[in-house]
Amino acid sequence: MDMTKNMETAQKRRWYQNIPDPMVLIFMILVATYLLTFIVPAGQFERIVSNGKTSVVADSFTYLKDVPSVHFFDVFVAIPKGLISAAPYLFIVFIAGGLFHILQRTGALENAIGVAVNRAGVKKRNMIITIGTFIYGFFGVAVGFENNIALVPVAVLISAAVGYSSLVGTVMAVGGIGVGFALSPINPYTVGVAQGIAELPTFSGAWLRVVMVISSLALLSYYICARVTKMEFKEPESSEGLSKDLSDYRLGKKDKLTLCVFLAGLGVMLYGVFVNGWYINEIAGLFLLMAIVIGAVNGLNANAIVKQMMEGASGVTAGALVIGVAASIQVILDQAQIIDTIVHALSSLIKDMPIAISAIVASVVQGVINLFVPSGSGQAMVTMPILIPVADLVGMSRQLMITAFQVGDGLTNLIVPTSGGTLAMLALGRVSYEQWLKAILPFMVFVYALCWVVLFIGQMVGY
Repeated sequence: MDMTKNMETAQKRRWYQNIPDPMVLIFMILVATYLLTFIVPAGQFERIVSNGKTSVVADSFTYLKDVPSVHFFDVFVAIPKGLISAAPYLFIVFIAGGLFHILQRTGALENAIGVAVNRAGVKKRNMIITIGTFIYGFFGVAVGFENNIALVPVAVLISAAVGYSSLVGTVMAVGGIGVGFALSPINPYTVGVAQGIAELPTFSGAWLRVVMVISSLALLSYYICARVTKMEFKEPESSEGLSKDLSDYRLGKKDKLTLCVFLAGLGVMLYGVFVNGWYINEIAGLFLLMAIVIGAVNGLNANAIVKQMMEGASGVTAGALVIGVAASIQVILDQAQIIDTIVHALSSLIKDMPIAISAIVASVVQGVINLFVPSGSGQAMVTMPILIPVADLVGMSRQLMITAFQVGDGLTNLIVPTSGGTLAMLALGRVSYEQWLKAILPFMVFVYALCWVVLFIGQMVGY
């Protein structure tokens, strides 16, 4: 009787409620990738190095012989290798987790957000979420993706201040940054590299991308307010929320000094990113320095700072380990040498299609490729030398092909388990990959439909 009741309950559950644990899900993808190595033959494109940049030679694909086979034991060996290859992401998650734990314990950030929300009025919380989504979107457009990892816990606190869950804050931050970065008209990693390969002026054709990014962020804001705010979400035990009523918050001198250190650190980070080309390791080092200075400002000795850092890092351990396990997928693909074969096969699908839908199909193809080549600039280097000639052959403008590449590559970063930056942000937001998929997948359907309409219009107006 109980068994029958359990079966009926399981049948009533929606499909997304049956998604396995993130570790199980990613391991299943890893095993599927291993099985793919028996089906997909090894192959590669010729590559040339010019001015320090590696480019793929179009029409140079050849199948490889005598490539060592991937054994089943290699699936398990790939996991520690993946952890090693993803080490920068793991370290920035641990260090950022420690930084925000210290910042949270000082009360400065909570006090600042409490005061700001109290002045704005909690009744305007949907407006606050909307403004926050566009601010995070702006950071995605102007600063990048992984460079904004440190800002995710701020969104979680803002969400708590207006009475929403950590999930709402995480979707606001990660979704806003992801959409902004994906559709940015000035993205140097995707648009800049791709336009260089296509011999187009850097960041030309920006108007269509501006239309896409603004309309997509507006759609995300509406989606969060209409759906995500109503989703059930069990707050993790380690989540940090507001500890008192909004009317009780005040900013003291020590709070202001702590916030000045934090904001100055973010300013240094932006300067380092734009002027000195900083990336994950430099940013992680800066976060560590910020944690030490903030701890000292608040009277913590060395032992206390280390203790607080360790507590903060322990709270994001599960999310950090997911990043390393996901990186093992790339290890198997590289070992089997099948990435170029997959790219070659998918690219050939576009050649014989009508121009009106070829851009849409190109974005889908790029989305699939992004699972295997998660780097935006790396994907541009691999696919653009192939797809730019394809665009010329079918009569599609090079500009539209690059925009289709940007849509497919960028938006899928929000859902593919090989995106280390996304997993790192989820770890800091205390939202599991499983919970994230439940929240973001319906939005992905809507935003892709929106971008496909824009691509179709772009083709019609001769973009």
